[in-house]
Amino acid sequence: MAPKRTETAAEPVAGDPKHAAGGPKHAAGDPKHGAGDPKHAVRATRTAGRRMRSLLLDGASRLFKEKGLAGTSISDIAAAADAFPSQITYYFRTKEALFVEAACRDMLYVARATEQAALRAHTPGEYTRALVETVTATDSVAFFAEALALTRRRPDLAPLVERTIERLHAEGMRAYADQIARHGWRSLRDPDASSRRFWALAIGVMVEGFAMGRSPEEMASEMLRVLGDQATTKAAGSALRLVGSGVTEETSEGESET
Repeated sequence: MAPKRTETAAEPVAGDPKHAAGGPKHAAGDPKHGAGDPKHAVRATRTAGRRMRSLLLDGASRLFKEKGLAGTSISDIAAAADAFPSQITYYFRTKEALFVEAACRDMLYVARATEQAALRAHTPGEYTRALVETVTATDSVAFFAEALALTRRRPDLAPLVERTIERLHAEGMRAYADQIARHGWRSLRDPDASSRRFWALAIGVMVEGFAMGRSPEEMASEMLRVLGDQATTKAAGSALRLVGSGVTEETSEGESET
C-alpha cells in the first residue's frame, strides 16, 4: 500500500523564476512547454510536482538518516534531488516539515514491506518472525521515532504523525485479520490490539536498541522475546468464530501452539 501524499506546499514566491511553472526545474522538451491544451498543461504540472516532491523526499530521507536533522541543510537536500533550495520551501515550507513527512512516508513503506514479507508465512511463528525481521532490518522506525519527538516542539506537524500511526494500526489489523482467516489460526488477542502492540514494541525496542548500539539481530531477538506467541494453529475440529472486530476461536483438545 503506497503512502498517501500529504499536501504541505506553501504558496510560490511571486516573481521567483524557479516557481514559474509550479516549482520544478524544467528540461528541454518538457510537455508543459509544448502543450496548447490548458488541461494537459495542468496535468503535466501536477505530474512534475509529484515527481519533484518524491525526489526531494528520497534525498531528504537518505540525508536525514545519515546526518540527522541538524546536520542536513536545505542546500544538501536540494543538491541530492537536483533541485533548487527554494523548491523545498515551496513544497514543504520548512526543513522540519520535510523531515516529518519523509519519516512518515518511510514508516508506511516499512509497514508495506512487513506485510508483503509475512504473506509467505505458513505458521503463526513464521508470521511473527517475518514481521520482526523486516522491521528491525531498517532504520526507518528509529527515523520515525525522531519525528515523533520533533512534534513535541512543533505541534503543527503532529497531525501527519497521528494519521500515519492510525494508518499503521488500521493496515496492520487488516493484514493480521486476513492471515488469521486465511490460515484458520486462533489469535490470542484482538487483531487491533495485536497491531497496536506490535508497533508500540517495535518503536520502543528499536529506539532503545539504536541508543545501546545493538545489532538488527539483537533487536529482532528482543522483539520476539517480548512479543511472544500471537496466535496458535487451528486444531482439528475447532470452530472459528468472530467476536466484534476480533478474531478468536473456540479451543479444542489437542490444539497446538506455534
